[in-house]
Amino acid sequence: MNPLKAMPGWKDKILFTPGPLTTSRTVKQALLRDLGSRDTEFIETVRFIRRRLLELGHVGDAGYEAVLMQGSGTFGIEAVVSSTIPPDGKLLVIINGAYGHRIAKITSILKIGVVKLEYPEDSCPDLEQIEETLKHDPAITHVAVVHCETTTGIMNPVGEIGGIVHRAGRVYFVDAMSSFGAVPMDLARCHIDYLVSSANKCIEGVPGFSFILARKEPFLKTEGYARSLSLDLFGQWKGLESNGQFRFTPPTHAILAFQQALLELEAEGGVEGRAARYQKNYQTLTAGMSGMGFQEYLPRDRQGYIITSYLYPEHPKFSFEEFYRRLNQRDQVIYPGKVSNANCFRIGNIGRIFEADIRTLLAAIREVIDEMGVVL
Repeated sequence: MNPLKAMPGWKDKILFTPGPLTTSRTVKQALLRDLGSRDTEFIETVRFIRRRLLELGHVGDAGYEAVLMQGSGTFGIEAVVSSTIPPDGKLLVIINGAYGHRIAKITSILKIGVVKLEYPEDSCPDLEQIEETLKHDPAITHVAVVHCETTTGIMNPVGEIGGIVHRAGRVYFVDAMSSFGAVPMDLARCHIDYLVSSANKCIEGVPGFSFILARKEPFLKTEGYARSLSLDLFGQWKGLESNGQFRFTPPTHAILAFQQALLELEAEGGVEGRAARYQKNYQTLTAGMSGMGFQEYLPRDRQGYIITSYLYPEHPKFSFEEFYRRLNQRDQVIYPGKVSNANCFRIGNIGRIFEADIRTLLAAIREVIDEMGVVL
């Protein structure tokens, strides 16, 4: 078979997922260059990205460093856990979804002491319990929480938790994988010491690397803590600082695409402008889905505008696999559920999608439900 004939046309399926996401044509085009990792243009691109990420977190001049790390967001999470907790350290993980559990699993595999505060997936953490736990367990050195728990779409109160952690004199780590770039956040005000996100989320780049925003005061004390060569966060930072280069082969194409994505974020009005578009997507989605009779998993006051979980219809003819397949045939890609106590599917409002795309999805859902004979 001629591989050129097997390639799809330019029009891709629309991804209503939490990442990878639908990207702009210009971000895709930025991938179409070969650039050496030691090229001065590439080194300047990395420098620009690191500076711009700090500005997005409102800490461009507030004692923070940005470190790029090859691999998915989970690689970035593991880099922080494995590189910044001392040999005798202990991590408190606040959990109300699958990604909090993942942080705890990483910690356990690394043989680092871990305490888990677990809450139902439709509930926010108990702030008083967090405060009491830190008060009664002085061995805890670090605290971790997921900002937007993509399991459900719930938004955890990272600012309030940050205040508790700061007053207790611990180090605070936030997984902002699905929120950074679309939810305004001031790292210093939230007392965040380490924040991790990924290129292929709300900044609308492509997969290939994660990034860590680290407060210098605790970070500079971590040399020698790393439990991994390739995920040594301090070592990665030292390399970037010394000559602007990665220690190992960088994802050059993904970085070029990310630079373009950052420029497009700025042109849209920054984080606030992108948040406004995503909020409009969310409002259009929830109005349309509610109008058809679909029920959201979360109460509205706990639901963010990044991704929304919907309960399966209680009708004998509903099958998620068939529902997904028929939508996929219409070039509309949604996401399976990850909730442990309910049958759900998820629809993302992020990526290079607009209100018109949401309306197209809603029309497709109506058609599919009617075809399947499902009554809501």
